[in-house]
Amino acid sequence: MLFTVNTEVCTRCGLCVADCPTGLLVMTDDGPVTGKGGCITCGHCVAVCPTNALDSDLTPRSEQVDITKEQKFTPEQAELFLRSRRSIRNYQNKPVPKDLILKVLDVARRAPTATNTQSISYIVIRNKETLLKISALVLEWMHEQAKTVPIMRLYARSAQAEVDKGKEYILRDAPALVVAIGPKKDVHRTHDSGHSCLTYAELYAPTVGLGTCWAGFFEHAGESGYEPLMELLGVPDDKVVAGAILMGYPKVRYKNIVERNALEVTFDED
Repeated sequence: MLFTVNTEVCTRCGLCVADCPTGLLVMTDDGPVTGKGGCITCGHCVAVCPTNALDSDLTPRSEQVDITKEQKFTPEQAELFLRSRRSIRNYQNKPVPKDLILKVLDVARRAPTATNTQSISYIVIRNKETLLKISALVLEWMHEQAKTVPIMRLYARSAQAEVDKGKEYILRDAPALVVAIGPKKDVHRTHDSGHSCLTYAELYAPTVGLGTCWAGFFEHAGESGYEPLMELLGVPDDKVVAGAILMGYPKVRYKNIVERNALEVTFDED
């Protein structure tokens, strides 16, 4: 790690030291220096410096974006935006351009991950025949699970009934399936990080006209490591499925926000 300080503009304010999550930085008469500890490449030190005195080869200032003058959402705008998001299960028969998916995933990669590992990568399936094969394999897995898991019997029967009617129930005829994958050696953190990244994708997608929905049955089959599915997807042996979302252009437009269950909170002072 190469950590540099422009001592001519550093005011020794201590913000970088105070905000370092690992306690790596210590303040000296010549400004902050790296002490004992590790760096998780969060970039807080470079980003928080009020005089732009700090730089690091792990989080270069040249790659950072100045947000001091950026217009912020009002609380009301942010609330409306977040409450307006809906899970989309009906899609237009229209392919999603590769560059648009990349735009969404480029935002998703900025999501917080466990200890800033940034270990999530993606497999995107857009081929219609492959999507149908994936659906068939997931349904196959569901029927296998139904032999020993009582709740899966209900799900498998319901899914099969819809498929028998000619409906693509598993992936909802979505034109794209986005699969997040990550290291198998730390599966629990990989799962959390994958969901964090896909949540960013879900929230950003509507701004570019796309809709999404969590691919729940697929995700369960993928997390189980169902071999035929893993082979079809081409998931490396050292990776696991960390989550998945459907993506496409919504077929309908919602005009109202539906209310949710009442908020339940317990405070320690109560």
